[in-house]
This record gives sequence, structure tokens and C-alpha cells, in this order.
Amino acid sequence: MYNQTVYSYINYDQQLERQFPSLPVPSFPGQSGLPGLPGPEFAGPSGFPGLPGSQIPQAPTAPPPPFIPQQAVASPFAVDPGAIRLCLFRNTFIWLSNGERFWFYPIFVGPRSVAGFRWNGISWMIFGVDTRRIISFTCY
Repeated sequence: MYNQTVYSYINYDQQLERQFPSLPVPSFPGQSGLPGLPGPEFAGPSGFPGLPGSQIPQAPTAPPPPFIPQQAVASPFAVDPGAIRLCLFRNTFIWLSNGERFWFYPIFVGPRSVAGFRWNGISWMIFGVDTRRIISFTCY
């Protein structure tokens, strides 16, 4: 499993370098690539996950809505990636199994993860989470 993950990161790095030659890709001791990002098998036509053409993902330019929505009935099971895919590029409020809750702006949904930008109260920060940790979400 570990070797397969490292192999995916290496392939993903090579794909990013071909698509975005000026994009810096950091390396970490003992591994290559960006931890938490999916391998190339989940990339869109551009080589960057889920984005058409040669777009580079940008954080939203405005803050999320100024309210906290009412939580829907929480499920003890993992969130289906197909369901959260409907929230791509929309303000989404997320409740995690550890009690955290926050505004999120998803830009990529993989088989078991979702990546995008999380609102920290001041600005948007890049963020990714395993869908098995999400107990509920709602998008606007």
C-alpha cells in the first residue's frame, strides 16, 4: 500500500510538471509529491484534478455566508463522493466526525476524498479531507 501511494505521488508530480512547468512542486524527505492529493488516475483532461483546460484552482474571492446552517440528519456512514460532487465550486458547510464544522469550497472530489478551500474565519486555506470523516454537509 505504501509503495503504491508513493508511486501515485511520483506519477502525479510528473503529470503536474508536464502540465504546469512553472508550478513549484515541493518534495519531502523520503517521498516525492504532495501528501493527500490523489494519483493521476483521478485527473481531469488538463492533468489537474477535476478542472477543464489549463486552469489553476483559485480560492474564492469573497467570504462564505455569515451564518451557520442547521445540520441535516447526520449519518453514521461515510458521505458518498457522488453526493458531495454536487457541491463543487459552491459554498458548502461541513460537519466532521470529530465535531469540527466549517465553511468549505470544494474544487475536487475523488473516490474517498474531497479537496478545496476551508474558511478559517479570516481567509480561505487549501484543505482536503477523507469523505469517511464527513458526517453531514450542505451547500449553497
